[in-house]
Amino acid sequence: MQMVCYSRCGTCMKAKKFLMAHNLEFEYREIIEDNLTLDELREIYRKSGLPIKRLLNTSGTVYRDLEMKDKVKTYKDEEILKLLSENPMLVKRPVLIRDELVLVGFNETEWEQLT
Repeated sequence: MQMVCYSRCGTCMKAKKFLMAHNLEFEYREIIEDNLTLDELREIYRKSGLPIKRLLNTSGTVYRDLEMKDKVKTYKDEEILKLLSENPMLVKRPVLIRDELVLVGFNETEWEQLT
């Protein structure tokens, strides 16, 4: 299982502590150093079953700087995925990938299914 995070993200640290507390092995991937590719983002989008907007870090400065609030209304999913691949801080974190299961963001109740 792989967890894609940003090292200075408090939510990512909570998720990491959760995995460690439950003795779940995972590979940590720093999103700034090793950004998700467009193909990986397509797979995350498909496997997560989430609306495209849920893949966006709406609380970050990149979201505001790129005026994403307006763009998500008119952009096609593929255009948003391309922006995510070009702007790692635009991606909602953490992203947990385990086979066909993908979790975006940290919700302890959702993450309980890993145990």
